[in-house]
Amino acid sequence: MTFRIATLALLAAAAVAPAAVAQRTDAAFAATTLQISAHGEVKLPPDQAMITLGVETTASTAAQAMGANAEKMNRVVAALKAAGVADRDIQTDQLSLSPQYAYAEGQSPRLTDYQASNQVTVTVNDLTRLGRLTDAVVGAGATNVSGISFGLANPVAAENTARVAAVKSLEDKARLYADAAGYRIGRLVNLSEGGGTEVQVARPMAMMAARNVAATPVAAGEVDVRVDVQGIFELAK
Repeated sequence: MTFRIATLALLAAAAVAPAAVAQRTDAAFAATTLQISAHGEVKLPPDQAMITLGVETTASTAAQAMGANAEKMNRVVAALKAAGVADRDIQTDQLSLSPQYAYAEGQSPRLTDYQASNQVTVTVNDLTRLGRLTDAVVGAGATNVSGISFGLANPVAAENTARVAAVKSLEDKARLYADAAGYRIGRLVNLSEGGGTEVQVARPMAMMAARNVAATPVAAGEVDVRVDVQGIFELAK
């Protein structure tokens, strides 16, 4: 009989426990709450650029196309190194070889030649040399300069500044909503960062010419470091 009573007591306690946990959880949101989002931004000049460039060659055989491409690409890489770019900052982005065909109505496609392509992505840590570097690789045989992006070598400090600005904006917005609704801000119940950080180029570079007497002009502009946050505030009368 004693064992049965103890068992019933344990079962009763187990049944009450989840209800007690739920009650404590609900108590955290017993007051009126406000859920909002905000963001913080920092604009500053970039100190790093990534540029994609490459070589395309065409020949009557696959071996000739690849051989000519390798020869030109070696000259381009040598020009990059001569301009002060380290090996670790040169990465092959795309390497391809494809047959080229001529098409005529009513006839089967006719193989004409082969096209080889080799592209590398280059990280440039001295933006003052970017225009001259571009001219140098074009002079060495690069046939494609397909893209450029600017960023920060170490974005952590800028991200943290943006985080502080985001939380300040969140608090200001919460206070504005609370005042409009006739409440005052209580405690911050929850704070989260959503979507990660975002670095955007605020102004694109100038158009690059293949050859020019002066160095190719490149405008780095600014980068925009943005952090988004969400928060839940408890409101009180």
